[in-house]
Amino acid sequence: MEDAGERLGPVGNISVERAVPHLERRGATETPGALKSAEFATRSFSNVTNIYSNVSPSARPPILEGVFAIDLGKSSNDLLGKDFPFAGTALEVKTSTPSNVAFKVTGNQNAKTNLINGELEAKYTDKSHGLVFTQAWTTANYLRTQVEAENHLAKGLKFDLNASLVPDGAGKTALFTTTYKQPGLHTRAFLDLFRGPTFTADTVIGRDGFLLGAEASYNVTEGKVSRYAAAVGFSAPEYAVTLHGLGNLSTFSASYYHRVSPDVEAGAKAIYDTKATTQGVSLEVGAKAYLDSAAFVKAKINNSGVLGLGYTQALRPGVRASFGLAVDTQKLNEVTPSGPAHKLGASFTFEG
Repeated sequence: MEDAGERLGPVGNISVERAVPHLERRGATETPGALKSAEFATRSFSNVTNIYSNVSPSARPPILEGVFAIDLGKSSNDLLGKDFPFAGTALEVKTSTPSNVAFKVTGNQNAKTNLINGELEAKYTDKSHGLVFTQAWTTANYLRTQVEAENHLAKGLKFDLNASLVPDGAGKTALFTTTYKQPGLHTRAFLDLFRGPTFTADTVIGRDGFLLGAEASYNVTEGKVSRYAAAVGFSAPEYAVTLHGLGNLSTFSASYYHRVSPDVEAGAKAIYDTKATTQGVSLEVGAKAYLDSAAFVKAKINNSGVLGLGYTQALRPGVRASFGLAVDTQKLNEVTPSGPAHKLGASFTFEG
């Protein structure tokens, strides 16, 4: 039986002086700053999946980090995809030391399987040399190592090596990424050493709020382009619209994000898959409202009748709780309303 969580899926103020730091707000008239992210498009473009994406709730997402959004369509993706922890119960604990070492422990209990996954991560940052070393170990005996070097050969140039290994198995990955960003230009190239190997590159250019991006993957062994995609968008201080052509231009996605007021955000996303067995467009719409400087609520609903509700509260600096509920409105009269058609979850974050 298809449940609410599966069908809902990821589609992602007032003055900061009086706001709790973990629920930072931004005014609708803010001017975008400098581009800071290495991400390009929607999650469909990402090559590394974070299985703990529901562990850490997000603060209020800005429309732009600079000439580009963090990724094209990120604002609507965050609005519709984050702060809805109805997939289970999640816990995240973060601590840091004066010697620039940060520790993070995450755990997630899946509401459907009741399985508990966890990860222990240690990160050392050498700001003077632009280096970051990260080592993680999961309960699945999965070791992950990441080395980042920024602004060494040129300003705006970053190198990133992300490798993983399963000691008692044959699983291993190695992804080498090069990112170059300047005002009006953001490009990235990475080589997946053990899958193909495969070389992927993406570029985004922007001017006067208009954005244009493209991505392509080349399989070195087969000697052919294995995947390509394109995106266009427009971003303004109060709103952003984006159109993606994904999966070799077989799936099309349109999204918009609107900061209605300092306390209210709205957005929607439509997806049309030309290869889907069932015709039609998938549509999801949502909104976010700040109750005060320490709490906000979110709601979304899709054309399958699945309603998602979320509530996030900053209990004190460094402590935050989120609660999520997914309700299949087409199955409200079922005898077991708390069964697989509906889901309830929570997420807790501690940072010190």
